[in-house]
Amino acid sequence: MNLVDLTLEGFTEEVASSSPAPGGGSVAAYAGSQGYALVAMVCRLTIGREKFAAVEGEMRELLDIAEDKGERLLSLVDEDTQGFKAVMDALSLPKSTDEEKAKRREAMEKATFKAAEIPLQTAKLCLEGLREVPKLLDGANPNALSDMGVAALMFKAGLDGALYNVRINAISLKTELNKKDLLNLADAFTMEGNILAAGIAQKVAAGLTV
Repeated sequence: MNLVDLTLEGFTEEVASSSPAPGGGSVAAYAGSQGYALVAMVCRLTIGREKFAAVEGEMRELLDIAEDKGERLLSLVDEDTQGFKAVMDALSLPKSTDEEKAKRREAMEKATFKAAEIPLQTAKLCLEGLREVPKLLDGANPNALSDMGVAALMFKAGLDGALYNVRINAISLKTELNKKDLLNLADAFTMEGNILAAGIAQKVAAGLTV
């Protein structure tokens, strides 16, 4: 059964088990999907209300984006676990001869790169979510301000968590160019995410101040 087909309780139990997967990468992807779920909710609480007619088109576009990217993040919940299992499969390959060792090294490098690339996709989608939240803050139904704030927190958690997984896999790579490219992207994503999250937090806090 796919992880996304489990109940919330079932997924939590899988994460809490002694198995190393699903782990942080899958949880990060799920956090990001919840960020988009909240964005979709805020859009729906805004669309169709005369008071927010000026932003109706923008909210409808954002709703489509949230549904599409939220669904993609849910698929990454399972893909991340599959990526980890591929690394484990490569580790279990025989290494008795030089030929076997070479094949094992090649399989390990390929699987490890993929295991870094999957959470990089999660991080990218979460960063894109953080870029969208200011649109909500500027025009969406202000009664859902706290939900906008929580959406941003989910995106930031998903972003940071995914980048932890990018980095831990990248540093295991033997191909220096791949390692460098992944680590540079992770640093760039972190920097932008920190700036966006700080700006959002400041706006939310201002709106919640009496």
